Amino acid sequence: MPLELAEPIASKSDEKEYVWSLNFGPQHPATHTTLRIILKIDGERVVDAIPDIGFLHSGFEKLGEHLDYNQYVTITDRMNYISPLTNNIAWHHAVEKLLDIDVPPRCKYIRTILAELSRISDHLLCAGTAALDLGAFTAFLYAFHQREVLYDIFELVCGARFTTSYTRVGGLMYDVDGRFVQKVREFAQGFLKAHADVTTLLNRNRIFVDRTKGIGVLSNEDAINWSCSGPVARASGVTRDLRKDEPYLAYSDFDFKVCCCTDGDCYARYLVRMAEMLESLKIVQQAIENLPSGPINVDVGDRQVLPDKTGVYQTIEGLIQHFEVFMSNRGFPTPTDECYGAIDGPNGELGFYLVGDGSNVAYRARCRPPSYIHFAVFPMLIRGHQLSDVVAVLGSLNIIAAELDR
Repeated sequence: MPLELAEPIASKSDEKEYVWSLNFGPQHPATHTTLRIILKIDGERVVDAIPDIGFLHSGFEKLGEHLDYNQYVTITDRMNYISPLTNNIAWHHAVEKLLDIDVPPRCKYIRTILAELSRISDHLLCAGTAALDLGAFTAFLYAFHQREVLYDIFELVCGARFTTSYTRVGGLMYDVDGRFVQKVREFAQGFLKAHADVTTLLNRNRIFVDRTKGIGVLSNEDAINWSCSGPVARASGVTRDLRKDEPYLAYSDFDFKVCCCTDGDCYARYLVRMAEMLESLKIVQQAIENLPSGPINVDVGDRQVLPDKTGVYQTIEGLIQHFEVFMSNRGFPTPTDECYGAIDGPNGELGFYLVGDGSNVAYRARCRPPSYIHFAVFPMLIRGHQLSDVVAVLGSLNIIAAELDR
């Protein structure tokens, strides 16, 4: 994009210097998606940065007022599309909190496994592309090969590699089988080698460390005041993790650590994500080896739960149950109440605020996406740095544009 001459500013020596405006995105390859930042630069130094969102607006929240609690799961896939299963789980976690539904233990374990595999997938993309933006190509290939293995697991579970739409009110679309267990075990063995390779390539790489260490420092106080969460906050010493502080699903059954740093720079955010992947793998291994038996859905007699597809196609009772849930003049009753349900997603606290009005469609469906919060912090982190540091800071925050434009 062309440079535009802005208003001149006076230096301390009373010499006239010029601040230029530079459009970073929305087509810049390092933005990964449709992000636009209007940079004010003095030579190579960034004076200010103005985020400009709205290029990927899809009306996600408005759609939540028109689709019922089961249908809306297809919309959540398109929010943080790097880890769509996490969005599915977060949505129905909030819905079940509103409806006061407690899912069976097997469902909790399966959701926990998939949530942590999605976290690994998200962190792999963040680490791989952040390194790629700074010129480290090999680490990117190692990371993305493991993502392909995870996509195969997701496809085995629900038939889709990317837009999964796997969860349902009170349960899941399908149960898992022995092939799923075997695939996860194989992934765990191969992932440790790949993780070690990426660590070897980047952790002590002089160029990568020089480009990230001391860059985009977020203090502990600022992380709290700006409502940061997830790896961004934990890299600044904020020891908050909803999996530990407000346990949900089956996290209270597992032994894992909350990974934190105190430096708060791009390198610290990278290290936290690398450490979190190992802790996620530890959770997955514990869950897969102790996967309980039993149903994956709450009692099918409840009008809030969709029946099994086999029952819909082969029995009159299943067909009636299906219609009972979906017919607009029947549906299922919801409390005239409000609630906020959140999980610790790969990028931070991912929550939904829901208002029920007695129908099977939410009166209000408000999303609390971590990317929106963290993008607001970006201008503060980049001021005073060089133009080349923009990609490093942006990559360390892992901004997903579809979460910005709701």
